[in-house]
Amino acid sequence: MKKLTTKTLSIMAVYCALFVILDRVSDSLNLFQMASGGKLNFGPIALLMCSYHLGWKNGLLVGITSVFLQLAIGSVKFYGIWSFLLDYLIAYSVYGLASLFPNWKYFYSGVLITSALRLLSSTLSGTLLWETPLWASLVYNASYMIPTTICAIIVVPLLCERLKKVW
Repeated sequence: MKKLTTKTLSIMAVYCALFVILDRVSDSLNLFQMASGGKLNFGPIALLMCSYHLGWKNGLLVGITSVFLQLAIGSVKFYGIWSFLLDYLIAYSVYGLASLFPNWKYFYSGVLITSALRLLSSTLSGTLLWETPLWASLVYNASYMIPTTICAIIVVPLLCERLKKVW
């Protein structure tokens, strides 16, 4: 890993802050929220943007850091270490890997793949920790992950294309 510059660290901090802000905005708008905590969330857009801007290693670091920021401000609800790992740490960190996957014009496959990985992590949590049937956990988690993914599939390429000029 290359040495982190002050500029890169500053940009990473901005992405972490943007994640927390977008997560809070998602909470306050309450556009789509499930009874047990799943919601339409704009926060992953910041993590995806970071991955495309700074690469997967820095994106992964920002994803991990963002989860601990959520924990510090009290917006994380987990029920033991496995719940924390599957519902938060793994689920949000995978967004940092988005830049590993190829783009086809305005379709950023990393958005779809990392969203699918988050869905898998959350579905496993429901199945293993809550003893919910696999199909029920998948349906529950997909109900908020599909809108989140659609939003990101639309917004991330638009932002990336616009911001390429200043990156």
